[in-house]
Order: sequence, then C-alpha cells, then structure tokens
Amino acid sequence: MLKWLLTLVVAIFLLGLVTPHLARFIRFGQLPGDIALRWRGRVYHFPFVSILLFSLLLWLIGRLL
Repeated sequence: MLKWLLTLVVAIFLLGLVTPHLARFIRFGQLPGDIALRWRGRVYHFPFVSILLFSLLLWLIGRLL
C-alpha cells in the first residue's frame, strides 16, 4: 500500500512539473470546446475537450500495453 501511495505522489509531482512545459507545445486547454471564463479579474479554464482527448490517448496506450 505504501509503495502505491509513494508512486502516486511521485507521479503527480512529476506531472505537475512537466505539464506547463508540454502545454506550450500541445496547446492543452486551447482546443475548440475548451472554455475559459473571466470572473472578477481572474481567468478560469475548463479544458473539457483536452481532457477527453488525453483520456482517450491514455486508454489507447493502456490497451496496447
């Protein structure tokens, strides 16, 4: 159990470090269907289509492995 928890924490940490850099190249969050709302001087992003495509890609990789 502890190994899985440690693996999950490390994976989330690495994903948090890598995602902003990959977002510039993949245009994550800027596809048609992704929503950006401005409210009280802040911008809130809801990347619905990007999440669906990313989930589909991960599912395909999982099926191939």
